[in-house]
Amino acid sequence: MTRTPDDPPPGPSARQAVTLAHIARLAGVSPPTVSKVINGHPGVSTGTRRRIEDLVREHGWRRPETAGAGVVVEVLFQSLDSLWALEIIRGIDEVVQARGMVVALIDMRGRRSPHGGWIDQVLARRPAGVIAVSADLSERQQVRLASRSIPLIALDPRGEPDHRVPSVGATNWNGGLTATRHLLELGHRRIAMVNGPDTLMCCRARVDGHRAALDVAGVPADPALLRTAPLYVEGGRTEAEALLALPDPPTAVFAANDLQALGVYQAAQRRGLRVPGDLSVVGFDDLPLAQWADPPMTTVRQPLARMGAVAAEMVMAAAGGRAPADHRVELATTLVVRASTATPR
Repeated sequence: MTRTPDDPPPGPSARQAVTLAHIARLAGVSPPTVSKVINGHPGVSTGTRRRIEDLVREHGWRRPETAGAGVVVEVLFQSLDSLWALEIIRGIDEVVQARGMVVALIDMRGRRSPHGGWIDQVLARRPAGVIAVSADLSERQQVRLASRSIPLIALDPRGEPDHRVPSVGATNWNGGLTATRHLLELGHRRIAMVNGPDTLMCCRARVDGHRAALDVAGVPADPALLRTAPLYVEGGRTEAEALLALPDPPTAVFAANDLQALGVYQAAQRRGLRVPGDLSVVGFDDLPLAQWADPPMTTVRQPLARMGAVAAEMVMAAAGGRAPADHRVELATTLVVRASTATPR
C-alpha cells in the first residue's frame, strides 16, 4: 500500500509493543528526552514533560523488562496507628499470602503523599503492585509506575477517584443515610453529627447521606449540630462536649467513625449522661472495639477487610495482565444495631 505525504507516520500495530522511539516521534523530541521523563530526571520543560507523560499513558508504553517479577505487594498508608488500618491489612494479607507473596507496608506518618524519594525506591524494589490507601500519588509517580508495568490500585481514595486508576471504596453516602434514618425512626429530631475532615471524600459522602435522611424526614438541618473533627477519640470528645453544652443539646449523635463515637461516650459520661438513656450514639466502621464498648455500639459496618481483599485481588489481576472487571468497586455498608441507641426521653 502506498502512503501519501498527508498520511500519519506509521505507529505500532495492536500486535507490536509501543517503543520509546515511537513515543519520542509522537512528542517531537529525541528518545533521550523521553528517557529523562520516564526516569524522573530534570532538564525537561514542564510542557514537554506533560506531553510525554500523556503519550506514555495514552499508548500504554511499558519498559521492556520481564525478568525478576515482584513477589511483594507494596501498601501505602497515611498512618498505621489505627485499628482501621489493621482491618484493611488483614484483608490484603489474606489474599497476597494465598498467592505465595508478601505484603510490604509503607507508613507515610501522616503525610498525604509519599516522600519525594519513594518513587525511585519503589521502582528499584519492583513490587508486583502498589495499593495506595487514602494516599495521593502525583501524576508523575503514576506514570513512572505504569512505565515499569507496576499496577496501582487506590483504596478509599481521599478525593474523587482518578478515572485512570482502579479504586475500591464503600457506600459511604448510604451509610450516612442509614445511620440517621435509624435515629429518626427511634423518634429523635435533635440529631447531631460529628464528621471527619471535609477533605476526605468518604466524610463528605457520609454527611451528605445524613443531610438527605433529615431532608426526607422533613427535619431542618441545624448548623449548630454539625461539627468537624479529626477521626480520633479526642476529636469526637471535644466536639461532643461542645454539642452537649448547647442550650438545646442533641438527643442523638452520629459520628463519622467508631473512634469519634467513643469520644462521644466519654463526653456524655463526663456530664453524667447515660448512653443510650440520655443520649443515643451511632458510629461508623464497626471496628472490633465497637462490640466491646460499654454499652455495645450501634454502628455502620464498613467491610474494611473485604475492601482490602478486593484491592489485593485487583492488583494481583493487573499484575497478571488482566484488566479489572470493574474500574470502581463500592462495597455495601450495613447498619449494626446494638445497645447505644434508644428512643429519646
